[in-house]
Amino acid sequence: MTQRFAAFLSAGDAIRQSLFGAKASAPLFPSQPVRFISPFPSGSGPDVIARMVAERLGASWKQPVVIDAQPGDNGFLAAGVVKKGAPTGYDLLIADVGHLSISPSVFKNLPYDPKADFAPVGGLYGTSLFIMVGAKSPIHSVKDLVAAAVAKRGKITYGSSSVGGPQHLGAAQVEAVTGTKMLHVLFQEYSALYQAVSTGEVDWVMGSLASAGPLLPAGKLRLVAVADNVRSTVFPDVPTFEQSGSRKNVIVRSWVVVMAPKRTPAAVVMALNRSLANVLEQPEVVEKFASLGIMPYAITPAALASLIESETIFYSRMVRRTGVNTDCADRP
Repeated sequence: MTQRFAAFLSAGDAIRQSLFGAKASAPLFPSQPVRFISPFPSGSGPDVIARMVAERLGASWKQPVVIDAQPGDNGFLAAGVVKKGAPTGYDLLIADVGHLSISPSVFKNLPYDPKADFAPVGGLYGTSLFIMVGAKSPIHSVKDLVAAAVAKRGKITYGSSSVGGPQHLGAAQVEAVTGTKMLHVLFQEYSALYQAVSTGEVDWVMGSLASAGPLLPAGKLRLVAVADNVRSTVFPDVPTFEQSGSRKNVIVRSWVVVMAPKRTPAAVVMALNRSLANVLEQPEVVEKFASLGIMPYAITPAALASLIESETIFYSRMVRRTGVNTDCADRP
């Protein structure tokens, strides 16, 4: 485990004891329905997980908790809604590493500022990504993928759901590490992306177990390698990149968190943070997350702010190395 990701995972554990030991000083919250605005399409992995958490938050708060999916435009739509929303804690943004730490280096005119426009609330989960291909694909290893990319000279395709997101940047890392050039195909919907991979319309995707949805357990997708330095506990037979024929390893991990509009009262943010952490430590949630190959990620607002900042620095360097930009995609 790398030092950077070890810090990512341990941040929540390091502060958990003090977090739960603190007495709530906030006024009663929430006293009305809460809405999570999500850039992820309905039915996608992040959406399913967000709804699971929302259901438990609603039961705890005795208030409705709604997931308002507003996908598309690289997350700009959802971010814009929350950016312009009232800083009350009743409208919150679900966002990942791509929206908060990668996009600032990819888009010249990003319509939001992760630091200036949002207040960190807490984490949902973290996960490693896998190279996935269709069940009938002739690609069975990273070595096979590299050979195909060399033979077809830029015609091997990989898909993603956003320019500069974890899927796109992860695939760009594969190109950089293997010295190959492949074609990026951009999809607006997760379901269409993974369906295209399952049928062979697109050769491969860098995806998470959760985002693959039902196609993976249905046997329509095959895992080639995990983008981590250790094998997955859920699929221990799937090799790492180096074990699958790459001269260098590739590490691609994502995290999904909750943000509020800037100037949301600190007491409200902490009340939200405590509620999220309580849900994430529930045994049935931990078990369900583990089955999806993801890890609950309870983290304080201050630690989340530090994570976003450090990951922004890390990915800005990676974006420069891989050359990812808003022109790096063809639409289907």
